Amino acid sequence: MSKPSAPRREADNEAKAVLRAVRISPRKLDLVAATIRGKRVATAVNELTFSKKRIARDVKKALSSAIANAENNHNLDVDRLVVAEASVGKGLVMKRFQTRGRGRAAGIVKPFAHLTIVVRERAEAEDK
Repeated sequence: MSKPSAPRREADNEAKAVLRAVRISPRKLDLVAATIRGKRVATAVNELTFSKKRIARDVKKALSSAIANAENNHNLDVDRLVVAEASVGKGLVMKRFQTRGRGRAAGIVKPFAHLTIVVRERAEAEDK
């Protein structure tokens, strides 16, 4: 016998996608995530497509995954989806060093970040 499955943490009109261990600092990733927060999904995808930031490609993949989860797993209407939440968290930090003159060393940190995107289906009354 197995234990019962955990209840779903999101609401019935929400879907989520998580992108873990992205090799970028959380601060830089949050700048891109802030551009799509609260926007309609189609607008957010367009902004990420034409963004000059390198990480925008990965954020767009995560957003597309959240849209696909909403459509296929939760039967939500794609045309009424909004980016309800785009949160960034710290991941691990690889510590390296670079040799310098006179036998010294300088520290280098290589941070990783996590991105969570939640899309929500708006009610028909909110669309108007």
